[in-house]
Amino acid sequence: MLKSFHTLGKVEAGCDEAGRGCLAGPVVAGAVILPVNYKNELLNDSKLLSEKKRNQLRPIIEKEAIAWGLGIVSNEEIDDINILNASFLAMHRAIAELIVSPNILLIDGNRFNPYKNIDYHCIIKGDSKFLSIAAASILAKTYRDDIMKAFDKDYPNYEWRNNKGYPTKKHREGILNYGITEHHRKSFQLFPA
Repeated sequence: MLKSFHTLGKVEAGCDEAGRGCLAGPVVAGAVILPVNYKNELLNDSKLLSEKKRNQLRPIIEKEAIAWGLGIVSNEEIDDINILNASFLAMHRAIAELIVSPNILLIDGNRFNPYKNIDYHCIIKGDSKFLSIAAASILAKTYRDDIMKAFDKDYPNYEWRNNKGYPTKKHREGILNYGITEHHRKSFQLFPA
């Protein structure tokens, strides 16, 4: 069972991002504050859920959360500041969208740039340990997937509707055969070495 809180009596926001390892598209982060002792049997790490289950959960999370926010950092920004800084920036943007200010941030992963003066805890595999991080991971993943499916309509040769910009065989073949698009991250290894 995922835990509903880290520190009792504090307003906690779970934060996670999606799209770090992709060759194209933005990195997207979610930040979610859930009610104390929140329960949802379906809610889990987005990577362990089917696309259908994630899409089912998104409106439930948005409705039942005390607050939620989304942060998007474009592929051009990623090229400018690198993917690690872009991931932190996406989380900062998501936190800034929250209508309630958290006392503590629960960050999925092992590194973070402090946001304002808010205490934070980095939690490795946090999306499989805390409900708020799992909820943030679902928002980040589903919104990012929607962006990539929209991009796929203009650029069907890369199969983004299926691979969402990750470096699959079909995506790599698309790059080799058709070159790169405005959505590709030029600072990434796009062509085989």
